[in-house]
Amino acid sequence: MARLPYLEADQVAPEYRDMLQRNTNLHKLLVNSPEMARAFNGIGGYIRFKSKLDPRLRELAILQVGWMEKSEYEFTHHVKIGKEFGVTDEDIAGLMAETEGKPSKLEPLAKAILKGAREMVRELAMSDATFAEIKQHLSDEHMVDLVLTIAFYCGVVRVLATMKIDNEPYYKEVLQQYPIPGVN
Repeated sequence: MARLPYLEADQVAPEYRDMLQRNTNLHKLLVNSPEMARAFNGIGGYIRFKSKLDPRLRELAILQVGWMEKSEYEFTHHVKIGKEFGVTDEDIAGLMAETEGKPSKLEPLAKAILKGAREMVRELAMSDATFAEIKQHLSDEHMVDLVLTIAFYCGVVRVLATMKIDNEPYYKEVLQQYPIPGVN
């Protein structure tokens, strides 16, 4: 059960109702602080709609964060979002295999990005070797977008966990297909 209320559009000032267009528990809780919610939505919107980073690779990095942190909410929401941006069931199986140190059919760049995301979750930062490997394929702009995306979602999973935000029922079905070890 969430630690703060989920607000509906009629419970917030009219100038903040646009932030509830995505009818998710995350947005309904964050709008308890409407200006912070607007700032949060700004970077989230940039990542999703304006970043020039390949959207499939971006979603794989986000999924890796959600998987590593055992964030049911984050992982299941981004399975759905990721599929809208080209992530396949084989990609998700590859992410799971790579996380366990097993081989996958993912291309080298995707493998390196997943490794970089795992390093940022586990070690705070990407290693020099992993950064250099990814940098061989991405521009400086793409590298900044990738690192900030991973860092942002490391923060998002902590917000979700601290606020105890409930996953919407629809997304629970995703767990049947992709059960996260250690998550009910």
